[in-house]
Amino acid sequence: MSKLKELLEECGISQRTLARELKLSPPAVSEIVNHDGWPKSQNKKTLQAAIRKQLREAGASESKVKHLFRKSRKTTAKPAEKEDDFMLMSKQGLFPETKKHFQLMVNPFDGVRSHEDVFLSSEIRYVREAVYHTARHGGFMAVVGESGSGKSTLRRDLIERIGRENRAVIIMEPYVLGMEDNDKTGKTLKALHIAEAIKAAVAPSEPLKSSPEARFRQLHKVLRDSCQTGNAHCLIIEEAHALSIPTIKHLKRFIELEDGFRKLISIILLGQPELKHKLSPTNPQVREVVQRCEVVELKPMNGSLPDYVEHCFTRVNADVSKIITPDAIEAIRAKLTGPSSRSGANDSLSLVYPLSVGNLITAAMNLAADIGAPQVTADIIAQV
Repeated sequence: MSKLKELLEECGISQRTLARELKLSPPAVSEIVNHDGWPKSQNKKTLQAAIRKQLREAGASESKVKHLFRKSRKTTAKPAEKEDDFMLMSKQGLFPETKKHFQLMVNPFDGVRSHEDVFLSSEIRYVREAVYHTARHGGFMAVVGESGSGKSTLRRDLIERIGRENRAVIIMEPYVLGMEDNDKTGKTLKALHIAEAIKAAVAPSEPLKSSPEARFRQLHKVLRDSCQTGNAHCLIIEEAHALSIPTIKHLKRFIELEDGFRKLISIILLGQPELKHKLSPTNPQVREVVQRCEVVELKPMNGSLPDYVEHCFTRVNADVSKIITPDAIEAIRAKLTGPSSRSGANDSLSLVYPLSVGNLITAAMNLAADIGAPQVTADIIAQV
């Protein structure tokens, strides 16, 4: 956040008010506040003096006002910073004034509340059905995606769907709080912890055996007994990119638990791109695991971005065409895409994911409401 924007918010001066006092258009003031872009038709120093006057009258401290437009001599822009700007977007909330401006009761991008809120593009639908089939019929798969790409939503949707359809699938989820792939920065999730999570879900009243051999034999028995009553078993591990290599190798032993030809347990790993590297076929340490694991990647929504935005507004009974212009959708795609992938041919630098898109549009709606714009346009997206 710029010093000017921070000071305006601290003093309770809206950009619309400042525009009126400076006799400038709201977009021109937005350009000054957000990008240090000064109109060529006006004297820059005169405008800065007028802004200082407004801040002083609003009670800003003299030390802050005096040095407001002074450039730091030590600050040098790194060439890569401009390229990485598209990656920087913190969590955004929709202001009450913004809701009133656009006649919205809630933020269209707030958390998914039911399975009807889950957006299903053709790619996401495939992953959704793949994890559902794995949970019900056995298998070993890893779902890989950037933070905010929808992995946790898929997990919640799977669990809710199994309950809604009354499927006989027991879900087992080890706690992963503080999990790291080494014991120096956190705690590793070990085969013992996974065994404890499985037994707690399948046979909670039975005490866990102390010796490793007896414990594994016990685990095999309780899973077999449960399977014979008609249950399937699915182990889901979130943040799986933080699994250690030894634990990943041990997962093969869980997959090998059988009752005749029937597998007793299926495994679904959910993790960030680091997991894909750990499960690389070129990694000799995990080659036996890789041969058994299907890796599915949640890719950016480059092709389905307009449909996703429309879906989010429709679920809160809002008409997206009255709030966001078509050129703004393309501006969102461009802003969340790295320089080398603007063509869409290479998604490696794209962050067109649900979380990033929601944060960007929320910030843009707040800005549009602040400057009195009736819709979010491409120019407003560029100013966020």
